[in-house]
Amino acid sequence: MEFLFLDVLGKPAWMWAVFLGVVLTLVVFDLGLLHRRPREIGIAESLTLSACYIALALGFGAWVWWELGRQAGVEYLTGFLIEKSLAMDNVFVIAMIFGYFAIPRIHQHRALLYGILGVLVLRGIMIGAGVALVSNFEWVLYLFAAFLIFTGIRMMSVPEHSYDVSANPVLKFLRRHLRVSEEHHGHAFFVRKMDSATGRSLIFATPLFLALVMIEFADVVFAVDSIPAIFAITTDPYIVYTSNIFAVLGLRALYFALAAMIHRFVYLRYALASILVFVGAKVFAADLAGIDKLPPALSLTVTVLLLATGIAASLWKTRQDAAHADRH
Repeated sequence: MEFLFLDVLGKPAWMWAVFLGVVLTLVVFDLGLLHRRPREIGIAESLTLSACYIALALGFGAWVWWELGRQAGVEYLTGFLIEKSLAMDNVFVIAMIFGYFAIPRIHQHRALLYGILGVLVLRGIMIGAGVALVSNFEWVLYLFAAFLIFTGIRMMSVPEHSYDVSANPVLKFLRRHLRVSEEHHGHAFFVRKMDSATGRSLIFATPLFLALVMIEFADVVFAVDSIPAIFAITTDPYIVYTSNIFAVLGLRALYFALAAMIHRFVYLRYALASILVFVGAKVFAADLAGIDKLPPALSLTVTVLLLATGIAASLWKTRQDAAHADRH
């Protein structure tokens, strides 16, 4: 059993095994038991599942706090909250992808859940590469910080909902190199059917598979923002990876509720942009102050305040607009 205590990216192998065991158990339980048969997920079920995922994520954070200490616990919670907040902006893109391919709601959860398996691998690769860069070239952290500030400012100025699914180069590549069925085939990603051109029985990708690939690509794009944001909080690969994955797991569960209510969060984009700018600026502020980094508790407090302000202002604005519309 000595291999369980081998050092893997700064932590014993058994800690990684505990985390991966929890995640795989959740995926198998969700896909194999809760949603073994395709069915539509309502808002109430979505909120309930999300609450369970958040409770598990916070429970894991409490374990991290107990096992690794207060600072690691606060860094995990901050990373989880930042990733969770930034991932909410991904909901609109996912909704557009499903809408473009006309994926029925009854089959959307399958694509989202299978996408988690890809996230486990892709984010692991990206985080591993980031750790290697920061460990060997400390100045890369300042590039990450500058990128976050630039991204935050750009998010405030670029028109919202400007994503064009049909123009995505990944989709164009898939259509050029795969046989794609234009019809839906339930929850199948691939089907065998007759090719009208050759008269042979061939394998075709379904619109659900294209949607799955596009969701994975969108997650990689969003990870380019979120992973540097967490690196600005901590460079511990265990904290970065676990907080990332738990936040994404919860987002998949919360998607169906958020997709129905996203129109109410009109100022959320500005709150998320402010979080990016703050996280990037704190790296330079710590350097000017002559310290390694600002206290993790400060990052957590500011992130909570910015997010809460954005959500509260959004709900107030949409309520006022609705009241004004009723009067007229």
